[in-house]
Amino acid sequence: MRTPLLDCLRLLVWLIGKVYFGVSFRGTEHIPLTGPLIIAANHVSYADPPLLSLPFRRPIFYMAMAPLFKNPFLGWFLRRVRAFPVRLESVDWRATREGVRALRAGAALLIFPEGGRTLDGRLQGFIPGAFRLACSLGVPVLPVTITGAYEAWPPHRRFPRPGRVTITYHPVIHAEAGGAPRESVQKLSDRVRAVIASALPPHQWPAADSELTAGSE
Repeated sequence: MRTPLLDCLRLLVWLIGKVYFGVSFRGTEHIPLTGPLIIAANHVSYADPPLLSLPFRRPIFYMAMAPLFKNPFLGWFLRRVRAFPVRLESVDWRATREGVRALRAGAALLIFPEGGRTLDGRLQGFIPGAFRLACSLGVPVLPVTITGAYEAWPPHRRFPRPGRVTITYHPVIHAEAGGAPRESVQKLSDRVRAVIASALPPHQWPAADSELTAGSE
């Protein structure tokens, strides 16, 4: 399940991450070493997936927006690093099956539940797909907070600038047992979102959740 391309790129990503982005990691002891896992993180820049993946010593599959695969070279590259497309405009059963297959094989699956990069740096609302998978398969969710990457590489910049990126890995969260499926999915989504928000600076808190986020620190 490892790929030569990822093996070759790891050292390069480490060097770029440390030298250019000044990346640091917190809570890496919370990363499970084995077993199926959904990684849910806020999404602020193109650098998020490779930087977030650096502390992992296990296979990670990536859900990526379908339009990215329309470019032949980029699509080829993404598939070589274990990414697969997902359509956001409706329930994508093909992507769901890919995710289920990876999780049942004991792999980790990275999903950005906001559905895309934030345009203003604030945490956006969550799409429920990741949490449906977690609840239906009984898979834990690892919340991850990324700070500093928006300032280094916001959506309006073609190229990044040097920055200070911090990536925080929180303790895993399990879905609560019992309850209606839709209610369980929403509760899990809310819990994960609150944990991710708790490590964000105030200017990146979701506007409607400022009091809840401040209280969870």
